Amino acid sequence: MRDFDQTFPSLLSDLHELDVDFDEDNIDFEPYQEFLAPEDNASWIRAWTGNDSLNGSEYRVFGQDGTGGYAAFWLVRKDKPLLEQPIVFFGSEGEIGIVAKDFYDYLWLLAGGFGPYEAVESKRHKPKPNAEFTKFAERHAKNRKKKPLDIIAAAKAEFPKFEADVRALCK
Repeated sequence: MRDFDQTFPSLLSDLHELDVDFDEDNIDFEPYQEFLAPEDNASWIRAWTGNDSLNGSEYRVFGQDGTGGYAAFWLVRKDKPLLEQPIVFFGSEGEIGIVAKDFYDYLWLLAGGFGPYEAVESKRHKPKPNAEFTKFAERHAKNRKKKPLDIIAAAKAEFPKFEADVRALCK
């Protein structure tokens, strides 16, 4: 198990400091200023799965949608930095999915008008690209520019069993 530090990497803090009206931009997301505390992380994953044996240590929750669904880094890549870990979403109504292969793809997802919830429910979303997120992505992930649906498809292709594996933990 990795050490559980609630402090955001500076790049994630900088992203969450952008002056963006998520509602106006059609992205349902409320960014946090630090990761959930370990006990809150454990409580959340246990409630979501109904499995009291889980502690949630493989996730770092960094925000939520308006209904309380969580966006998190999934710490699945051994010995890789946090920003190189995939981003996942656990919805309050049982939605679940892989959002992006890493933080840098996530930046382009936001630039294209998709938040974590919208990435999981992409068939119903009508994106509005965001200039502020685009500037941020160009500054920090210029060589990674992709279309949002391509980002989502690549993440799902790399981690095809994520949803099934999590659902298998549910009781």
